[in-house]
Order: sequence, then structure tokens, then C-alpha cells
Amino acid sequence: MLDGTINYLEGAIELSSLRHEVEVPEDDPDFIAFTAIASEIDYLPIGAARQYWSKDALERHEPEIQESITWAKEFSLKQCKSLAERFSA
Repeated sequence: MLDGTINYLEGAIELSSLRHEVEVPEDDPDFIAFTAIASEIDYLPIGAARQYWSKDALERHEPEIQESITWAKEFSLKQCKSLAERFSA
């Protein structure tokens, strides 16, 4: 996510789901940010779900997806860096 190799929104969704696997408290401030992002974008065609959307619908949602990426990065970049430091091997 930090270097752009993973779509930021897809990464946020993945991090949101991983918090239960890494045994952190429910209110972990780093993971909470990604849970909030996942909740805000759950109606957008992100990741594997895109294959089920029509080309027209994808095109209509693309500006909102791009805006959501910008917002998500601004909202959670600090937490993303913190998670990378906390869980790097």
C-alpha cells in the first residue's frame, strides 16, 4: 500500500479483515482506521467484486473511487506506516 503496489482501498479492506487474525484489541487505533475506511467504501466496486459490475457502472464509479483513495490515504497514512513498522519481519 505504501509503495503503490497494492491498491490502497483493497489494502484497507484486507487490513480491516486481518485485525482479528493478529490478536490486537478491538479498539486498536491503527486497525480501527482501516475498519472505518472499509465501512465507508463497501458499496464501491473494489477488488474482485469489480468483475461482476458492468463497464458503464465501473466508469460511473471511477471518479468516486479515485476520490476515496485520496481520502483514505489522508485519513490513514499514519496508521498504515505504523502497522508496517509494527508487523514488519
